[in-house]
Amino acid sequence: MLHSLGPASSSSPGVHVPGFRVLVVCTGNIYRSPLAEHLLKQRLPGAQQVIHLSSAGTLAAVGMPMAATAGAFLLKRGADPSGTRARRLTRELVEQSDLVLGAATEHREAAVQLSPVWSLTRAFTLCEFARLVRAEDATGVVDPAERFAALVQGAVARRGAAGAHTGDDDIDDPVGTHPRKVRACLVRIEGVVERIAAAVRTG
Repeated sequence: MLHSLGPASSSSPGVHVPGFRVLVVCTGNIYRSPLAEHLLKQRLPGAQQVIHLSSAGTLAAVGMPMAATAGAFLLKRGADPSGTRARRLTRELVEQSDLVLGAATEHREAAVQLSPVWSLTRAFTLCEFARLVRAEDATGVVDPAERFAALVQGAVARRGAAGAHTGDDDIDDPVGTHPRKVRACLVRIEGVVERIAAAVRTG
C-alpha cells in the first residue's frame, strides 16, 4: 500500500511537523541542493505553510555559505538566499522527510543507505522525479501537501512500471568547472524545479 506516503504520516520514524517535507541533497550543499530548495520555495509561494523545503550535503562542510554564483543566480530571479548555510545529511533528516530529491544518483543512494525502508519509495533524483511526476496524479486535490503526497505516489508507481531508464538523471557537480558549465548546471536545475513546481501548483 502506498498510503503511508502521505504527508506527516503517523508511521514515520522521524518527528514530523504538519504538512509535507521535501529534502534536497547534493555533495557540498552549496550549489545544487540549496539552489533547488530556494527555487522551489520561490515557485510555491502560496504553499509554504504546508510544504517545508530544506537541503543537505553528503560531504558538507557545516556552516559554509552558498556558492556566490548560485546566490547571484537566485537574486536575479527574485529569490532570497540570505542566511543559507551548509549542513550534513543525516539519517534523522532523511526520516523527517516525505520526499528526498538527490542532485545525482549517489545522493539518492546515500539517503537509501541511511534509512533503506523509509527512503526506498521516497527518494528520487531531481531529474528522475521531474520525469515521472504527472499533475493528473493529484487531480481534484487542492491542499498543496496532499497534492505533493499524491504526486509522489504516482511517481513511485510509474517508476515501478517503467523499467530501467537509460537516460542521464544526474546533475553533475559544478564546483571547479568553467563558468559556462556552472551556469548550464544552474539553468538545468531551474528547468527541473519548474516541472516539479508546475505539477504541485496545478489544481
